[in-house]
Amino acid sequence: MKTHRSSKIRAFPLQLVLIVPFVLQVFGIVGLVGYLSFKNGEKAVHDLADQLMKRTSSEVNQHLDAYLSIPHKVIELNADAIRMGLLNVRDRRTVGKYFWHEMQAYDLSFISLNLATGEGTGAGRYDGKTVTIDDNAIKTPSLPKNTITYLTDNDGNPTKIMTTSTWDTVNEPAYTEPVKAGKPIWVRIYTYYDPAYPPYIVASAGRPIYDATKKLIGVVGAEIHLLKLSEFLRKLDVSHFGQVFIIERNGMLVANSGQEKPFTLVNNEIKRLKAIDSPNPVVQGIAKQLQQHIPDFQSITNMQKLNVNFQGENYNVHIVPWRDQYGLDWLVVTSIPDRTFMAQINANTQISILLCFAALVVATTIGIFTSDRITRPILRLNQASQAIAFGDLQQTVKDGNIKELNTLAYSFNYMAGQLRQSFIALENSNAELEERVEKRTVELKTALTELQRTQAQVIQSEKMSSLGQLVAGVAHEINNPVNFIHGNITHLKDYTQDLLRMIHLYQQRYPSNDPEVQALADEIDLEFLMTDLQKMLSSMQMGTERIRSIVLSLRNFSRMDEAEFKKVDIHEGIESTLLILQHRLKSQPQRPAIEVIRDYGNLPQVECYAGQINQVLMNILVNAIDALDEANTKRTSEEIKANPNQINIRTSVSDSQLLEIAIADNALGMSEEVKKCIFNPFFTTKSVGKGTGMGMAISYQIITQKHCGRLECFSTLGKGSQIIIQLPMGQQALDNEV
Repeated sequence: MKTHRSSKIRAFPLQLVLIVPFVLQVFGIVGLVGYLSFKNGEKAVHDLADQLMKRTSSEVNQHLDAYLSIPHKVIELNADAIRMGLLNVRDRRTVGKYFWHEMQAYDLSFISLNLATGEGTGAGRYDGKTVTIDDNAIKTPSLPKNTITYLTDNDGNPTKIMTTSTWDTVNEPAYTEPVKAGKPIWVRIYTYYDPAYPPYIVASAGRPIYDATKKLIGVVGAEIHLLKLSEFLRKLDVSHFGQVFIIERNGMLVANSGQEKPFTLVNNEIKRLKAIDSPNPVVQGIAKQLQQHIPDFQSITNMQKLNVNFQGENYNVHIVPWRDQYGLDWLVVTSIPDRTFMAQINANTQISILLCFAALVVATTIGIFTSDRITRPILRLNQASQAIAFGDLQQTVKDGNIKELNTLAYSFNYMAGQLRQSFIALENSNAELEERVEKRTVELKTALTELQRTQAQVIQSEKMSSLGQLVAGVAHEINNPVNFIHGNITHLKDYTQDLLRMIHLYQQRYPSNDPEVQALADEIDLEFLMTDLQKMLSSMQMGTERIRSIVLSLRNFSRMDEAEFKKVDIHEGIESTLLILQHRLKSQPQRPAIEVIRDYGNLPQVECYAGQINQVLMNILVNAIDALDEANTKRTSEEIKANPNQINIRTSVSDSQLLEIAIADNALGMSEEVKKCIFNPFFTTKSVGKGTGMGMAISYQIITQKHCGRLECFSTLGKGSQIIIQLPMGQQALDNEV
């Protein structure tokens, strides 16, 4: 037997083929996992840094909103107190004591009142702890030092003079700038240094106050210490190497999270620093990088993200603008270096490399051992296979130590006699199987299509049947007790009339002044009771009649009963509906009463289903009341008073053929998308449990199908909505009933 080797294909030993791919696979997987781990870690670092900086910027903005709103709230309170006469601006001592008490409640540095006459008063913390009271008299040649600072006791009473100084209040920016602006503003960032006290750097807020004739009284002011912003920034959890600082649009430093101050002392005078001149090297370096990337800070209108390099290290930087309505316009800068999170990732990378080499050594050793155990029986099997390929089917292969290879050897020994028959049987089986699968697939597709069609029909039928049965059942269950109440009210009304006549007869026949009888009559207010009882019974009778008509409308909608088509007075239906809704129209704790404006025309009686028309009126009026209540939740009491809640009801006859009812509210209105869907079944804009979405759909069916009329909705977003009902005056509605 001869063997032939091809010179065109290079063959490799089986042992090498088994070892090399296995080792390369292990090495590649470990290396790829290490690389992906490093890249994912690097991406996670940037994502984590971005989230941390967003959270930090949000915390800083929230703190600025809260902390810097305090001065304007305080001066607003003080201005209101002066305007209402609660504070006498001429009584400087009382005003100063009032400011002293405010200093106990608010974290401020100084509260002041400077009058147009040059007088003034105030309370402040010069040492950051002790609250003192300042009293400013009018500066005159005989009184050059017109300002006296008093120490106080625990009740805010001046005890002794601490210092005297000269202060020309009406020429200070804290007075002149608010007067010039004519509204509350931030005056400036103000600094003052006294060796006896800590450095004084504050933001000053001022508000002019006027009397009833618009004459200037003076300026109320409040100052807040900006060093406390730096204290807050130092408490932020922004990593060990991160920095947060706040700058003005001109680059002046306001506060920073480092230990360095945002100013310097030169000849006993505080000099504010620009961020690029900060003694903190990181703040200084980041600020210089920002100045190179964004030369004009005024152009920053939203959050900016930058990656800058400082001293060979990458920093992730976020710049978030912050401003308020009184003139402050700052930038909050947050920076975090990559090294904050990269140390562990670099360590993991080194470990991955070591594991890669260890896995390579282990994989090579195992591969050599495994390949030796596999190749020996395979070589024997290869020799037998070559013999079978040349037609020698009598070859046998000895058993080895691998069970699967033993089974393979048995298969090769058996293959010689069965190979041809197996191929023929396999081809026949494949052809038969393909034919059966194709036929079964066609049958399944046809059955699935038919099942889907039947399922859709059943679901639609069940929906409509369930809706009709539900409405009819509810109407039936309500109708029985209401009929019982309604029938007994008539008898109760007759009995009450008889009893009242009996009481009148007794009063005429026996007009004795029995003190007990008289006392009981006064206690129960007999005269009012006799009058109101009849009104109450009439109202109850009207209410049960309204419920009966609503039940009748539900029956009509469900097609379980028929209502009476007759001539009615539309105005009576409107008034009865308003009476039932009176509890919704009257004043509530959160709003005043809803005013109903009636503009009734001279209408003839109209042929219609009265109960159904009343049901439509009820649905429209309830929706109008709900819309007004929802609008009130978004308005203040002053806005509600300025634009009180109103429902306008107008009736008229159009072209002598149509009766028109227009119901309008002054709520928030609705968008075009909502207006297009308002008459669709089950569509509602109310929260879960407050609406079914069927009211307007039923109303539309009653007007258009039962009465051959029109129901239209007109709405302007922010101004309210109007529903217009048009009913034919004649009998043609009955002819077109569905």
